[in-house]
Amino acid sequence: MERVYLDNAATTPLDKEVMAEMVNVMSNYYGNPSSIHAQGREVRTLIEKSRKAVAGLLNATPAEIFFTSGGTEADNTAIRCGIAAFNIKHAITAKIEHHAVEQTLNMLLKEGVIDKLSFVDVDEKGNIDYNHLEELLKNNERSFVSLMHANNELGTLTDMERVGDICEAYNAIYHCDTVQTMGHYVHDVRKLKAHFIVCAAHKLHGPKGVGFLFVNHTIKISPMIFGGAQERNMRGGTENVYGIVGLAKALEIAYAEMENHQNHIQGLKTYLKDKLSNEIADIEFNGETDADKSLYTVLNVSFPAMDMGDMLLFNLDINGISASGGSACSSGSNIGSHVLTGIGADPNRPSVRFSFSKYNTKEELDYVVEKIKEIVDKNVVV
Repeated sequence: MERVYLDNAATTPLDKEVMAEMVNVMSNYYGNPSSIHAQGREVRTLIEKSRKAVAGLLNATPAEIFFTSGGTEADNTAIRCGIAAFNIKHAITAKIEHHAVEQTLNMLLKEGVIDKLSFVDVDEKGNIDYNHLEELLKNNERSFVSLMHANNELGTLTDMERVGDICEAYNAIYHCDTVQTMGHYVHDVRKLKAHFIVCAAHKLHGPKGVGFLFVNHTIKISPMIFGGAQERNMRGGTENVYGIVGLAKALEIAYAEMENHQNHIQGLKTYLKDKLSNEIADIEFNGETDADKSLYTVLNVSFPAMDMGDMLLFNLDINGISASGGSACSSGSNIGSHVLTGIGADPNRPSVRFSFSKYNTKEELDYVVEKIKEIVDKNVVV
């Protein structure tokens, strides 16, 4: 069998329709969108059509969509500029957030921009404690809350509407990292009450190096990147036109085919989960796995302790299987996964994140289970 790619949470293959759309723009449109001549104006039109398309899918207005280089820049802009705009001194997040959030907030604390950084409690499945979130908001001054929609390693979902309601009750600014769920779920920004949500196109079969930041029309922030009047004075620098067009096309395809893709991919996840449970003794799963509580594209598997457990990913790779993962930190002796450590995962059990896309098949998963069983049988500690 050819290589099996099960690392779609890291990045997805570029959709051929998206590629064709981008190649057309690369081949026929080369003007600078800031130029006032005909070539510039026609490229500007492509960007604004893309902005309108993205906004329409999110039930946003075009003025609320700002194109960026990806999710990390969008997260950084939301956090840094959102906190600065309201002179907020207290931020709330979780210890299992993506590094784009966690490291940015820690740097703001170190720089003295914020005075206090609180971490909401999470359980062993990665669910946040909504009562604790409310306590943190109740017992502090106006806060900035950053909690992701779905954890990128575990797949555990957070109820965005519930967080939005809580934040609204305490006048908090709410940022949600939606990188893993954009294009996989419907995001109606008029219902979510989030001030910021983000996208990285390469997580939904779009190109790398482009994303967007949604900024709710009820607030106004200053730019993080200066150097020009692009993006309505919100992000300096000549726009990534091909990427922007590709992002909009990828999101349009994702929304048009969402139900079919959800059914197909959830079927794959359930199939792999059940097959691993039946074939391998002492298998466990990190994070939530029920369909209503877990991102359907991610399954995090905790394997029994084994010799050379830290070589599990390498062994999968040499057998033609691409996946990702890590181990919980063991008394500071290794870096490990801050997410697995944050939920108290057993550091002696190697973990692998399998993440799926519309291109995966059950035949591929049969091969994966066969190879995993061989590896585990050879290395498991009795």
